[in-house]
Amino acid sequence: MSEAPRTPLADDVWGEFALAMVAAEASGDLLASAMLQGLRDAVPELAAFGVGGRAMCSWGFEAWAGIEELSVRGYVEVLSALPRLLALRRSLARRILARRPTAFVGIDAPDFNLGLERRLREQGVPTVHFIGPSIWAWRPERIEAVRRSVNHMLLVFPFEKPIYDAAGIPATYVGHPLADVLSPSTDTAAARKALELPPDRPVIALLPGSRPDEVRYMGRTVLQAAAWIHRRRPDCHFVLPAATPALLEALRRQTVSLRLDSSLPLTLVSGQSHRAMSAADTVLVASGTATLEAALLGRPMVIFYRMAALSFLLMRNRGLLPWIGLPNILCRETLVPEFIQNEASPEALGAALLAQLDDTSLCTRLRQRFTDMHGSLARGCAKRSAEAILGLFESRRESR
Repeated sequence: MSEAPRTPLADDVWGEFALAMVAAEASGDLLASAMLQGLRDAVPELAAFGVGGRAMCSWGFEAWAGIEELSVRGYVEVLSALPRLLALRRSLARRILARRPTAFVGIDAPDFNLGLERRLREQGVPTVHFIGPSIWAWRPERIEAVRRSVNHMLLVFPFEKPIYDAAGIPATYVGHPLADVLSPSTDTAAARKALELPPDRPVIALLPGSRPDEVRYMGRTVLQAAAWIHRRRPDCHFVLPAATPALLEALRRQTVSLRLDSSLPLTLVSGQSHRAMSAADTVLVASGTATLEAALLGRPMVIFYRMAALSFLLMRNRGLLPWIGLPNILCRETLVPEFIQNEASPEALGAALLAQLDDTSLCTRLRQRFTDMHGSLARGCAKRSAEAILGLFESRRESR
C-alpha cells in the first residue's frame, strides 16, 4: 500500500499511536476493518489489538480473542453466557490498561463495550464508540451510559447526530462504511459465475444471521421456507452463505436433519455473503446489518427474526419504532415486509418472497429507493473516522 499524505500532526506522534479495539460479530469486523484501513493510510505503523475477526486481522490487527467470543444475542442466551462475558471484559480491561493505548475504540456491541469503555475512561484512556447504540429504536435510557463511558461517538446514520448534540455528547457523523464498498450496480452475472450458480434461473439468497444462536433459531426456518418455495417454483435456486466454517457445518447438519440435502437446489458457501446477495434476485434476511448490506447492493428482500421464546417475551413491546429492518427505519416506511417470531413461518416467508420475485415494477421501485439511500450514507467513512480519532488524539496532546 502506498503511503497517503499524513494529516497535520507532529512527526514525532506517529510512533506513539496505538489503538485497542473490540468488535463482536461479523458485521462489526467488516466495519472495523474499514476504519483500520483509513487509519493505516494516515499512520502506517499503527499498532491495533483487542478482539476482532479475519477482516480486521487482514489490516494487521492483533487479535487477542475472536469475534465468536462475543457473538451472543437475546436475554436468555446472554444470561447463560454472562459469567464468561464478564470474565472476558475484566481480562480485556486489565490487558488494555497494561498496554496503555492512545485510545480505545468499541465497535457496536454496546452492552459489552460501554461497560469496558467506562472503566478505561475512568483510568485515563480516551474512548471512542463506533456505531451508536440504537437509542432511537429502543432502550433510550442507554444515552446516559454513553455519556458516562464515551469521549466521542462516531455515527453511521445522519438522523443520529441531533440526538447526541441535544444530549451534549461529542459526536461525528462519518457515514456508513458499507456504503463506501458496496454498490447497487453490482454485476449479478459475474457473482453467479463465481459461485457456480445457474445463470438463467431465479436465485434467492438465504441469510439466517451470523451468530451461532441466530443460526440455531433461524437456520431451519430459512431452509424450510426454501423447501416451501421449491415445491411451488421448482425453477428457483437458493444460495446460503455461512459467516464462519463452524456455521457452515451447522447449516449442513440442518439440511440433513430436514432431509433437504439432496432434494433442494441449494448452494452452501463459506463467507461471501455480499457475492451471494449480488447473485440473487431477492433475499430472505435476518434483521441486522445484513438488511442494510442487501439494500446497499440494491436487492429486494424479506426481513424476519426469531429468537428464544423467553427472550422474545422480555423484549416485545420495548421498541420505539414500528420496524426492525434498517432499510425500513432509514426510509421511515415499510418498503419491504417484516416477519417477527411466530409470524416468521416458512409459509409466510415463502409467500412474501414469491410475491416480491414476481412483481417486476415493485423490484424496480425498491432498487431506486435503495440507490437513493446509498447516496445518503456514502460519505468516506474510513477517512472521516480516522480524522476524528486522530483529531481526538491531537487535541489531548495539545491540552497537555
